[in-house]
Amino acid sequence: MTYRIGNASGFYGDRFSAVREMLTGGPLDVLTGDYLAELTMLILGRDRMKDANRGYAKTFLRQMEENLGLAREKGVKIVANAGGLNPAGLARALRELAEKLGLDVKIAHVEGDDLVARADELGLGKPLTANAYLGAWGIVECLNAGADVVVTGRVTDASVIVGPAAAHYGWARDDFDALAGAVAAGHVIECGAQATGGNYAFFTEHSLGVPGFPIAEIEADGSSVITKHPGTGGVVNTGTVTAQLLYEITGARYAGPDVTTRFDTLTLAEDGPDRVRISGVRGEAPPPTLKVALNTLGGFRNETTFVLTGLDIEAKAALVREQLEASMKDRPPADVRWTLARTDHADADTEQTASALLHVAVKDADPKVAGRAFTGAAVELALASYPGFHVTAPPSDASPYGVYTAAYLPAEKVPHVAVLPDGMRVDIAPSVSTHDLSEVDEPALPQPLDHGPVRRVPLGTIAGARSGDKGGNANLGVWVRSEEAWRWLVHRLTVAEFKLLLPETTGLPVTRYLLPNLWAMNFVVEGLLGEGVASQARFDPQAKALGEWLRSREIDVPEVLL
Repeated sequence: MTYRIGNASGFYGDRFSAVREMLTGGPLDVLTGDYLAELTMLILGRDRMKDANRGYAKTFLRQMEENLGLAREKGVKIVANAGGLNPAGLARALRELAEKLGLDVKIAHVEGDDLVARADELGLGKPLTANAYLGAWGIVECLNAGADVVVTGRVTDASVIVGPAAAHYGWARDDFDALAGAVAAGHVIECGAQATGGNYAFFTEHSLGVPGFPIAEIEADGSSVITKHPGTGGVVNTGTVTAQLLYEITGARYAGPDVTTRFDTLTLAEDGPDRVRISGVRGEAPPPTLKVALNTLGGFRNETTFVLTGLDIEAKAALVREQLEASMKDRPPADVRWTLARTDHADADTEQTASALLHVAVKDADPKVAGRAFTGAAVELALASYPGFHVTAPPSDASPYGVYTAAYLPAEKVPHVAVLPDGMRVDIAPSVSTHDLSEVDEPALPQPLDHGPVRRVPLGTIAGARSGDKGGNANLGVWVRSEEAWRWLVHRLTVAEFKLLLPETTGLPVTRYLLPNLWAMNFVVEGLLGEGVASQARFDPQAKALGEWLRSREIDVPEVLL
């Protein structure tokens, strides 16, 4: 019988009401939630610095206060990575909550990912947080012991879906195809409404409203149908599923601690309204190492934005830049970045549309240098600089920023412990069968499209895109919706053309990965995001809109495709 796993959170801060909506909207066997991201771990790390009992997603606890009884009544198990840096603390808080509510609920947790206490001896330096990406088998152990709620620390995003499926169907550690199918389903639904029309390139083709959250109906062989509760907003089609499959995957081999999933083997097919079947997924042995996410405090940052209105925009920008840098010459910040956004229009009929924005961001190890010494110097120019001087915000103090890096450790060096509802601790061994990760050979290209006249239009006229971050790298997936369009795209959108369309990527390493089964390709741009999202290195620090920028760029497209 199909096993229905729903998701109610794609990030820490997602729609609070989603848990109740998913529990009341239709039948489910398991409800999952993903609360962790690279930036979230830094936030939780700072929370833990203030109070050692913190470090988990407090929102999840409040959601359970409202919905734990409802989940118990409906027989829906809860699996979430909301434990963050303190899954044991969250499990304790949940037991206290259940007792207060008078509920008989069995609660378990998974730990071992937090390596910060051993970071130095493991050669990881002295980070604020150090968390290995664990897999699904600790969750499996907890569910097999009868847990109603399982909370984890840093497991892979898909593991909260793979674990329940593996426990339900009794998959073995080497059932790689079934596990890979569940990883694909988990990867689609773990980001919540991104699978049901949120952040979707072709959103104008559908009535989006407030999209419902996704469900994966997983079969015994790992194949699945992605859907949502009836009557909820949004849409599920091959486009929304393709977009999410491409999200931050790098290449055809998507490595995890339990299985390496071959995204170049899966097939998508419409299975009725708001239903997309994923089948044919092949899996391989996982690599022998686990990824470890490291967050360190990099220093302090600050910023201010000057508004430049009307005439002589470039001259006004040059003047205030010269003045501010002169005022900071005795002790300039270690890093100063200027960006002029020409949002102004000639002969504008409103003051706002007549204005450009000059943004300056600074970083320094000394909070005083990046603090009021910087913003104060900017504001002191108010009566002594360009005509019409004003800024968008008052002076502020510097704020700390983080630096993200990734490391890799042999899996056997990382503990993986399931703490069962009765308190028994079970060690989870790493995978016995492993295989070093390597790139797949580039597939043979299809015959180029034999086309006639072309028309210069935005690439997004025929191509969708989805982009995001992996540390300091940006991932940008592009797909089209017909074989003819694919035959054109794969020959036209080369790395060289990509760099021409997105000049910010010039000089950076860019790799293109092809996924012909999805009529898609993924570009990885190394170093575009500096030291990761927490370092705020650029406008759009998570590259969320990088794909939409690409779609807006004009290119010669064959008229037969239009």
